[in-house]
Amino acid sequence: MCSTTTQIHMKKIKAFFITLACLVIFTQVIAQKNTAILPGAYQTEKYFPLLKGKSVGLFTNQTATVNKKHLIDTLISAGIHIEKIFTPEHGLRGTADAGEKVSDEIDAKTGIKIVSLYGKKNAPDANDLMDVDILLFDIQDVGTRFYTYINSLQYYMEAAMANHKPLVILDRPNPNGFYVDGPVLEAPYSSGVGKNAIPTVYGLTMGEYAQLLKGENWLKVMDGNNQLSLTIIPNKNYTHKSKYSIDVAPSPNLSSMNSIYWYPTTCLVEGTVMSEGRGTEHAFAYIGHPSISNQAFSFVPAPRVGAMSSKLYGQECFGWDLTQKNPPNNKIDIALIIEMYQSFPQKDSFFIRPKSGEPTAYFFNKLAGNASLMEQLKLGISEADIRKSWEPALTKFKNTRKKYLMYPDFE
Repeated sequence: MCSTTTQIHMKKIKAFFITLACLVIFTQVIAQKNTAILPGAYQTEKYFPLLKGKSVGLFTNQTATVNKKHLIDTLISAGIHIEKIFTPEHGLRGTADAGEKVSDEIDAKTGIKIVSLYGKKNAPDANDLMDVDILLFDIQDVGTRFYTYINSLQYYMEAAMANHKPLVILDRPNPNGFYVDGPVLEAPYSSGVGKNAIPTVYGLTMGEYAQLLKGENWLKVMDGNNQLSLTIIPNKNYTHKSKYSIDVAPSPNLSSMNSIYWYPTTCLVEGTVMSEGRGTEHAFAYIGHPSISNQAFSFVPAPRVGAMSSKLYGQECFGWDLTQKNPPNNKIDIALIIEMYQSFPQKDSFFIRPKSGEPTAYFFNKLAGNASLMEQLKLGISEADIRKSWEPALTKFKNTRKKYLMYPDFE
């Protein structure tokens, strides 16, 4: 009898602990759900009311998803009318080559007109917006000055302002938003890969950058109108200490988080004769050239979707495999760029030389935002001294940046 009572008692204790364990797991799941980082597009209750009954112009690409469903489908399912879709570099599906001009078309799935803003024009004109009541913007950025989506945002804001259209930005986390680094762009080097006086890594989300553009009066005023109705739908549970992982490639040659983290450093290679890995599975993480002799790793770039033509296709390139290596914490790896330059045997042909030979025409200088970095590399200046030359402008930018933060900062 005592034995039976003891067994029943033990079963009750066991059941209690099983129930307790389940409760703990359930609580953890709920907690994770409540603290998960959610882009602005997920906050439908905040922006659906702004769009209902309106004719919407949507600027987007393949990265605008809500629970793995594209924003276009999300809006249509909610009964919201999309009049036009505007697209950036790489097009709506994100498969066009870097720099490839994209044409207007009709979306086969929805029948909506797609207007390319990376071809004949970079902003919607008055005709595009005649039948649009409100503009919506949702694009995943990677947080570097030379990534063209921030230029697209600026042109879109200017078009909204010029045409008296309210603009709603659905914010997304910045995967490189946990630091600020690099040279600040100098005015003579403003180009399609860098328009404004910001550093290479600027530590702002698209929503925060939009506030900076507006607040610092960097938007081009057309027809005397400088009033912009701007609404930003913020991310949920995001801070600038967050390491946010992207689940949809923002462009065809940034297909992994490793490449996205290396991109602020290795995009500079585009201004040199070396391969930045386009035409491989690991663009911006495979770097090399046939003439490099002090590196054992090799790869052969070849045409692929999103990189149909680039440097050194079909040639064996020796160099650096960064796929198993993390960049230095919270900074651009200038030491690696120095190493690459010093490893290249023909120093006078390392940088791609423009026909004019003018410093402002060098693509490397456009990416760097100045002519100083090229000269510093040529002169063998140390990483510490290169960084010291960045400090005054970086400090000034950091102070400006803080005025427009929507989320807790990393410092």
